[in-house]
Amino acid sequence: MHRLFFALDPEYAHELVLKALAWWSGRGPLLEVPARLLRVEDPRLRVRALGLTFPNPLGLAAGMDKDAKALAAWWALGFGFAEVGTLTPNPQGGNPRPRLFRLLEDRALINRMGFNNEGASQAAERLRRFRERGLPFPVGVNLGKGRDTPLERAAEDYLLALRLLEPYGDYFVLNVSSPNTPGLRTLQEAPFLDELLFRLRPATAKPLLLKVAPDLPAPALDQVVALALKHRLEGLVAVNTTLSREGLRSPWAKEAGGLSGRPLKARALEVLGHLAQVPGLTLVSVGGIEGARDIWERLRRGARLVQVYTGFVYGGPLFPRRVLLDLLGLLRAEGVGRLEELWS
Repeated sequence: MHRLFFALDPEYAHELVLKALAWWSGRGPLLEVPARLLRVEDPRLRVRALGLTFPNPLGLAAGMDKDAKALAAWWALGFGFAEVGTLTPNPQGGNPRPRLFRLLEDRALINRMGFNNEGASQAAERLRRFRERGLPFPVGVNLGKGRDTPLERAAEDYLLALRLLEPYGDYFVLNVSSPNTPGLRTLQEAPFLDELLFRLRPATAKPLLLKVAPDLPAPALDQVVALALKHRLEGLVAVNTTLSREGLRSPWAKEAGGLSGRPLKARALEVLGHLAQVPGLTLVSVGGIEGARDIWERLRRGARLVQVYTGFVYGGPLFPRRVLLDLLGLLRAEGVGRLEELWS
C-alpha cells in the first residue's frame, strides 16, 4: 500500500496521507488500541533533554505536519516527539506547484514549499485540543517569518507567532535556514541573528533552539554557536535542507529547492561533529536518518535527539517501530544498558 503512493504526485500523496492521519488522530480508542501494538515502550530508550522527558529519541521533523493536524497519530505510530511547522503569524500559500519532488534513485526529496501553512492561530487551537488529551508526547514548534516581511521586521513575525503558540509548545525552534523563503538565510548572519535572539529570548521561558543550514562553513557555524550561547539558547537543530546537488543521479536533481534524505547524511554528520565540540547546547540531529545505526551514530557523536522526514517517507508507517526495535538490539550488542549511559 505504501508503494502505491509513490505512483502519485508527491505533494498530493502527502496531503492524502496527512488527511488520513488527521482523521485517525481524532478517533480515541481506534487510535489508542493500535498504538499499543505500534509503539515501542521501553525505559532503555528514554531520553532527558531540554528539561523534558522523551519516551525515545526519534522525532518527526518539521515540515511533515506543518499545521499540527495529526499529532496523536504521530504518537500512535511510535515517535518519541514531533515538531510542527514551520508556522508563520498569518496563513500563506507558499510557492507555486509543483514544489515537491521525489529523487528515487538517491533516496531523497527536493522541496521548495515556501512555508505554506494555515497560520499560527489555527495551529494554536489544534495544539490546545491535543494538550487536553494528556498524551505523554513532547511537541516542538518551528517558527518562521512571512514571505513578504522584510528582514528588518523579521523579529516581529517570530514574536507574534511565538506569543500565539507559546502556551502549547514544549520547545520552540527559530527557522532561519530554509532555502525556500527569499533572503531568510541572511538571518543566520551575525547582525541579524544577534538582534533576532535579543528580542526572542526574553519572550519565553521554554527551551528555544535555532535550526541551522548545512551549507554554512565552519567559521559561520562558530558564529551561530557563539550567539546561541550569548543569548542562552538551549540548543541547535542541525541541519536544514541543502542547496548542494553533488553526486545525485535522479533526473529531478536540477529542480530548485532544498534537498533532504540520504545525500545529506555525510554533511549532517560533519556539522554535528563540529557543533558537538562546544558544550552547553543540546543538539538535535536531522538529515539522512534511515535506520537504527544512523540514530546510534548521531547519539554517539553528541546528539541527544534525532529527527526524520525523508527516511520516514521512504520507510513507511512502520518505520518508527522497526527502527526502535533495531536500536534496542544495538544497545544489547554494544553492552549499553540504556541510552542515557551514552552521556553519563
